[in-house]
Parts: sequence; structure tokens; C-alpha cells
Amino acid sequence: MSRGMLIREIHSGIQTKITTILANFVPIRHLRNWPEPPQYNEVEYPERKKLRFVEKQPTYPAGLRPPKMQRQLHFMRGPELVHNKFIHEQYGIVATSPGRLRYGHFEMLRLTLGRRLDKVRMFAIWRVDPPWQSVTKKGQGKRMGGGKPAIDHYVTPVKTGRVIVEVGGDCEFDEVKPLLREVVEKLPFRAVSMSHKLMIEKEEEKKRLKASNINPYTAEYLIKNNMGRVQNWISPFDRKWFFEHI
Repeated sequence: MSRGMLIREIHSGIQTKITTILANFVPIRHLRNWPEPPQYNEVEYPERKKLRFVEKQPTYPAGLRPPKMQRQLHFMRGPELVHNKFIHEQYGIVATSPGRLRYGHFEMLRLTLGRRLDKVRMFAIWRVDPPWQSVTKKGQGKRMGGGKPAIDHYVTPVKTGRVIVEVGGDCEFDEVKPLLREVVEKLPFRAVSMSHKLMIEKEEEKKRLKASNINPYTAEYLIKNNMGRVQNWISPFDRKWFFEHI
């Protein structure tokens, strides 16, 4: 057998092996069982998908002087008992500490979400009231005294657990989470981006930890039984919420 015939037989054998390998492996690589994407057919869209414009100050009737309010910190103390769930059961921003929202924060939320959200398949709604509580402030360099100063701006007090903004539509949480996180970092108080599923899991985990706790000396037990005379020096709000809220 000549050298040329030997080389041709070797080449034909290699090609046959390559063809066999490709026939065995190439079709198998494309047989992947990808999970089906979730369906959002039951989502109810609001009439307006973008956040509405918020007034800088409340509108009073003609002839009525805007009232000067006190601090009234009870508007921020304790947990939120009403607006602490998602209406559309999708995603949103939840406050984890008390604080106040000014007009600039409302505009930041409205403009950021309005530019980044897909208006065709997503929506966003407010879950907080427009600024309504007046805050007074003295001018720079003025002396003490002279009565209560003029109104400087208006704010919206927020309690712990209050839903600030709710986002939903034909989208997943991983798609809107970076956008919500960007907004959360600009708020004047601690907040977190959360989905309805994570909210339920968090509540169940809290109940599980409370049920599986084997230490009987909890904060509630210590305060109710006045151990170490704690009721002589703790805050009256700690007697009510047991160090969970300020």
C-alpha cells in the first residue's frame, strides 16, 4: 500500500469518527427543559400606569390661613397597621424605619420610576399621601424667641412597615429589583425593595423563630414582670412594643 493511500484511509477513518461523535452529542445538547415563564394574565392595571404628580403643599380654602403644626412624633412611632400589604400582590418599597418624605423625595421617585419603567407592561402607584404636615423653621441668623416661625415646607410622616410605592405588571422581581434598590438608597430613612412572596416568607420566618424560641426570658417577659425594675427607666413606648420600635 502506497503512502498516499494510507493517508487517505487515515483521513477517512478520522472523518467517520468525527461524524459519529457529532451524531451522538450535538442533538443531545439542544434537548434542554427550560422552565416556563410565569404568566401575568390576572394582573389588574390601574387607569394611570405612571406615578401621579404630587403637590408641593396642600390646598386650603380661600381665606383660611395654613395652620402651623407641632412635631407630633406619634405620626411616625410604632408599626404601620393599615398600609403594610401590597394591593396588587407583586413588588414595591417598604419602609423599615420611621421618617419623613419631602416634596423632593416624591419627585425623585416619580421621575426615576417614570424614566426606567416600561410603560407598556409595567405600572407604579403611590401608597403614601402627598405632603400635608407643616414644618416651621427660623431664618438663618435670627435670635431666639418671637413666637413660632413661618412654615418652611411640608412633609409626609411614615411609620415602620409602610408601603411607599407599589410596582407591578408583566415583569419579574429580578427585573425591577435593581431599579427599586436605586430608589431605596436615596430615601431619607431605611427601606427595602420587596416582593409579595418575600413578605410572606419574612412573616412566616418571624413566627417560626418566635415559636421555636426556647429562651423564656424575652424582652416581653422581662418588661411585663418588671425584672430588674426595668419599668423605672425604659421608655413608655418600650412597654408597648418591647424594643421592636422606637
